[in-house]
Amino acid sequence: MANIVVVGAQWGDEGKGKVVDLLTESADVVARYQGGHNAGHTVIIKNKEFILHLIPSGILHRGKTCIIGNGVVIHPEALIEEIEGLKKRRISIGKNLFISGRAHMIMPYHTVLDSKHEASKGSKKIGTTGRGIGPAYVDKMSRVGIRMTDLLDSSGFKAKLKHNLAEVNFLLEKKYNSRKISVNKVYNEYMKYAEYLASYITDTVLLTNTLMDKGKNILFEGAQGTLLDIDHGTYPFVTSSNACAGGACTGLGVSPVKIDGIVGIVKAYTTRVGEGPFPTELNDQTGEDLRHKGGEYGATTGRARRCGWLDFVSLKHAIRINGFTGLAITKLDVLDGLEKIKVCHSYTYKDPTNS
Repeated sequence: MANIVVVGAQWGDEGKGKVVDLLTESADVVARYQGGHNAGHTVIIKNKEFILHLIPSGILHRGKTCIIGNGVVIHPEALIEEIEGLKKRRISIGKNLFISGRAHMIMPYHTVLDSKHEASKGSKKIGTTGRGIGPAYVDKMSRVGIRMTDLLDSSGFKAKLKHNLAEVNFLLEKKYNSRKISVNKVYNEYMKYAEYLASYITDTVLLTNTLMDKGKNILFEGAQGTLLDIDHGTYPFVTSSNACAGGACTGLGVSPVKIDGIVGIVKAYTTRVGEGPFPTELNDQTGEDLRHKGGEYGATTGRARRCGWLDFVSLKHAIRINGFTGLAITKLDVLDGLEKIKVCHSYTYKDPTNS
């Protein structure tokens, strides 16, 4: 199989988890390269449904190595809950899971700030999941983020936490008239996470490249979709990371020349969750029927997805920036029974003669 990147070609929810699960049979390693626990992959194995948020879906297969890369932002509590949930379902997790020490953590104040920022926007809200993803990436880019490796240095962790909370608490108190966050409470909470997760934390850049040099087949698993990419999506109604193929290289620390193929996942129609433009959206009974038949509700949030026809304009954009070597089309069966199936081939802007 060689080294393959799986990328959503639309606004996410294209069925990447199913395709990754299928390709995992030929892979030695499955590596997640961006996003946080705002994403959800639903996989059904032997009539059992598994919803994964942070852990690569390769964990459901014996003998596969799973890696959470540096491009992912991790909420330790959510990750531990996911690990424990899988263990209760008799999924083996131990030396088959590795977490990048360079991956940034979602802190309690990120979640608070996320909800406060979104609420303050009123009608201009973006429609985030409120899970602290954006603020965590903001801290990363501001060079004040706290990384997984910081869990292994308790004194250094506390110093960084105190520094960040000094500013955060000022903002919470003065701007949002909200209660301050206790340094000691967060410190004690995260030291418990440190004890649990320490054995999983490693240098995944070295690990991934070593495995590639040994000829192992690596499957790169992304979250969300191209149109939610921070640079190439429908900005500002996007996620906070690079959900396109390029994110696999930066999110795991591998060279582009080591990628052998890029598979784009396309739903036979189009959906998106949250706010933002959607040229082919169907606000009628057909859209409602697609939602019902396709089970179009978020795996993570449960929110109803907006539904519409397949958009070839945005798909061409996704093909252009990702360089897909192949496409996998999902949910064709949802269109069964429709007398007519429409697609969008061009846009009209202002002057109807120009498309």
